[in-house]
Amino acid sequence: MISKPGLAAILNQLSPMYLLLDASGHIERVGSTLQKLRPDQPLQGQRFLELFQLTRPRSVSTMSDLTARAGAVLHLNFRDAPATGFKGALVPLPGAQGAIVNLSFGISVLDAVQDYALTSADFPVTDLTIEMLYLVEAKSAAMEASRKLNMRLQGAMIAAEEQAFTDTLTGLKNRRAMEFVLDRLIAGTGQFALMHLDLDFFKQVNDTYGHAAGDHILQHAARIMLDETRSTDTIARVGGDEFVLLLDDLTDHSRLDQIAWNLIEGMEKPVNYRGQTCRVSASIGTTVSRSHDRVAAPNMLHQADLALYAAKKAGRAAHVIYSPALEPAGPHEPGLSA
Repeated sequence: MISKPGLAAILNQLSPMYLLLDASGHIERVGSTLQKLRPDQPLQGQRFLELFQLTRPRSVSTMSDLTARAGAVLHLNFRDAPATGFKGALVPLPGAQGAIVNLSFGISVLDAVQDYALTSADFPVTDLTIEMLYLVEAKSAAMEASRKLNMRLQGAMIAAEEQAFTDTLTGLKNRRAMEFVLDRLIAGTGQFALMHLDLDFFKQVNDTYGHAAGDHILQHAARIMLDETRSTDTIARVGGDEFVLLLDDLTDHSRLDQIAWNLIEGMEKPVNYRGQTCRVSASIGTTVSRSHDRVAAPNMLHQADLALYAAKKAGRAAHVIYSPALEPAGPHEPGLSA
């Protein structure tokens, strides 16, 4: 006759979700997989009916009641949390030595994976649970691979969008981004200002010291504009040495004039490039848009151009705010070269 330790070893190979009960209904042995469900709680020695609650059949309170249901399907769950549910079968041992309760195929695969991270290695190779766990594991792996792929695609999309809206030389926004933000501001209910800044004497720097020096000047100008504006403002390089600043919720002429002169003073400071002193300045034209007086984006850009032209005509290194008086009577005059 097989001893209980020997029987337990066999059961652990064939059905690691088992319980071996003694004649009083206390747990003598517990399967390795079942013990994983309560890793910090030794199950051996506990009374079966105190550890598990039978939901069907309900009228079971003693070991004799339990063994009387031999062969019937037992519906039970842990009494403590998580109250995982099981289906099981009980087989009495000869000579009233106790009983075996097999729960091997009775646990929900979802509970096995989500609550306890069980895998196919926790069940015998003949157990049908393995087939379902393979499916769950394959689905989980596929979902994880899909999640990672989606994250990479989302990151690539964000990077591509950022690149599409960024001037690579200065790190500022480009014309496309400026047009997008300008349309959004016009469609909104707030008020804002649009500054068109053009670097004076930039062509001379390029012609005298080369394009690398010119690039250095553009990057230097970008830093000045970032320093003199808020994080909520939009600064865009819209041409070779042309920039547009969109200043949200700012239409006060004196404040705009102060910002413009700060920019001009910053631009006029000499810039050293490889031992050479480079000098530029800036001319700025500004127009404002108020909630009660909306104009289309092309019209706003045209107004800022007229104000910029007036600043250039006044001798450069100047700031002019648009007024209807700047509108020419005839064809628009061409802009002055930088």
